Amino acid sequence: MPAAPTFVFAGDDFVPLAERALFWPRQGALIVADLHLEKGSWYAAQGQPLPPYDSQDTLDRLGALVQKMGARAIWCLGDSFHDRHADTRIAPAAAARLLAQTSATRVTWVAGNHDGLTGGAWGGEIADELYIDGLVLRHQSKPGERRPEISGHFHPKLRINIRGRPVSRPCFAADEQRLILPAFGSLTGGLDVADPAIGKNFTGQAYHAMLVAGDRLLRFPCRPPRSMTLRQACNGAI
Repeated sequence: MPAAPTFVFAGDDFVPLAERALFWPRQGALIVADLHLEKGSWYAAQGQPLPPYDSQDTLDRLGALVQKMGARAIWCLGDSFHDRHADTRIAPAAAARLLAQTSATRVTWVAGNHDGLTGGAWGGEIADELYIDGLVLRHQSKPGERRPEISGHFHPKLRINIRGRPVSRPCFAADEQRLILPAFGSLTGGLDVADPAIGKNFTGQAYHAMLVAGDRLLRFPCRPPRSMTLRQACNGAI
């Protein structure tokens, strides 16, 4: 496995990746959320034509990460497909890429609010959620959940000012009990990590955004609102 920053969550080591994914070394699992495959073709069907390459690009990046990290499994935390009929629109090249990946790697599809169980058409296993070594993995954070939890759904994005210039990047949102992943898909937007829709999932007084910068992991407090210099941001690196 390549050298990369790590952090401890629920008593175990995890590797957050700049490519908007999470790797769990002890499980050999690459964890991704919100691929939204075939989002471009969905918009095209609504009369808003977009370049039809998002699924191929997402799957190419996913395959590259599996090779880079030596992953034995892929856990997709919901909204892997943009809608329940994505399988009827997927291009042959993207379909072949998807089938090759599910044949080469053990894939688990966790159902999301967009895709339902569409993933069943492409091999792999289907689950409403996963419970592994005391940690629950699901699509959307569940209020009142007392177990450590990893989820997706919200597409968190960090927006800060550095040297007077606005910067916006997909990020992880976390406290000691919750970890929300950024969206992995190539054609996905994002919600400000400080938005109340994300903040309400964290029961404590503080949570933070995590951003991978080279070989460093930067932490940005989400309460109070963030505005910091580049030096202050880098001082938060671990």
